[in-house]
Amino acid sequence: MDPLAMGLMYLAGALPLIGGITGSTIGMKRAASVGASVLAEDPTQFRNVLILAALPMTQTFYGLIQMIYIMLMYIPSLPLDNINMTKALALIGIGLAGFLAEYLSAWAQGIICANGIAELPRTKGNNLMSSIVLAAYVELWGILGIIFTILGLSLLG
Repeated sequence: MDPLAMGLMYLAGALPLIGGITGSTIGMKRAASVGASVLAEDPTQFRNVLILAALPMTQTFYGLIQMIYIMLMYIPSLPLDNINMTKALALIGIGLAGFLAEYLSAWAQGIICANGIAELPRTKGNNLMSSIVLAAYVELWGILGIIFTILGLSLLG
């Protein structure tokens, strides 16, 4: 067993969670910032702002699921003589794919939700459901990030 390879494998497991946390923070910051402005104009939209501003948070959970899968299910199941730099670098690639899926999904979702929040006063909240549906399009990439990770791990063996 190569200790450096083992460390890189655990780093790979953390990457999807790091992407989810970072992307969710950026997405929620953008949506909540617009929400604060909207609430100054129309405080009755609080419920709608809260719903839309919270949507980018889900990618953090998807990153956590991927981290748990890699660190608690995949790595411990490997025979010690099967842990090498080649496998570690392949796992880094899978972790980076998870990182990007969660980061970009949450970031883009924050932009969509911020735009939906900005229109709440003009539409008197009638755009809430359409904004949620549009935000769900990029949510799919976060969900696919989990599937890509599991598929990649199964191909890695």
